Amino acid sequence: MSPRKSVTETAGTRVRIIERAFALASAEGLEGLTIGRLATDLGMSKAGVIGHFGTKEALQLATLDAAVERFRRRVPAQVTGAKPGRERLTRAFGEWIDYMSGDEAHGGCFLASVATEYDGRPGPVRDAVLAALSSWSDYVRGELSTAAAAGELPEGTDLDQLAFELNGVILATDQAIQLHHDPAAPARGRHAIDRLLG
Repeated sequence: MSPRKSVTETAGTRVRIIERAFALASAEGLEGLTIGRLATDLGMSKAGVIGHFGTKEALQLATLDAAVERFRRRVPAQVTGAKPGRERLTRAFGEWIDYMSGDEAHGGCFLASVATEYDGRPGPVRDAVLAALSSWSDYVRGELSTAAAAGELPEGTDLDQLAFELNGVILATDQAIQLHHDPAAPARGRHAIDRLLG
């Protein structure tokens, strides 16, 4: 076996582990990930699974990184061509609602679920969740600033308050989808976003 093939196979195995970990964590939470369950599901030894990460926490962080990248590709990257400001932000929130209500997200928002799971647990996983959600908040605040500068929002709009309310709508939409299985939740979420952004 050539070294190049070995490196390729190792990377492919790591991706398979992370994909399965993402699916399991979407249903059972990051804390519910176990090396034994992953090993069984993937037909690997426990040592083979943990050998790619070193610790369970490193596996959790890798899974979270993959979820953040998936979110970036599915939400902000889909609206880069939209007009900056209100139009781009409306479309981005719409993409997020589509994502959390579609099959690819396994129902609901992985980041919102993990944020709730780790909000009271200090450590590297909580720090990584906070960094990801802070990055989103910065994105929202930036687009709101652009919208305000372009006269797309009422004069004197409190941008921090508006960002807070927009993100609150997303959390409420996620809960309605995940917990209540409300088929009207995506439409209600979009309506609330449209109302807040005028």
